[in-house]
Amino acid sequence: MVAHEERAVVADREAKKEAFRKYLESSGVLDTLTKVLVALYEENDKPSSAVEFVQQKLGGPSISDYEKLKAEKLDLQLKYNELLETHKETCRQLDELKNSKNGSGNNTC
Repeated sequence: MVAHEERAVVADREAKKEAFRKYLESSGVLDTLTKVLVALYEENDKPSSAVEFVQQKLGGPSISDYEKLKAEKLDLQLKYNELLETHKETCRQLDELKNSKNGSGNNTC
């Protein structure tokens, strides 16, 4: 009985693999990857980074572009955090001024 269950598991796994292969084929992924790999194969001067070559052929950023974008995102996040803190402090100061002028406890921000 254990052998029968194992065969059923293997058959299920094979069916899933076949369904996934058909999905990749019907969506054009296999054809696109094949074209990119053929282009890499046909390169006379092989690139130092095959991964970067594939990424560029698929329309993605190069590794160096990705690193630059990552650094820019970090820089922008830091600036955003600073501006947010400045905004909160300005709102606090505005509330203090309003409270000292009218004596009310209305918050502006």
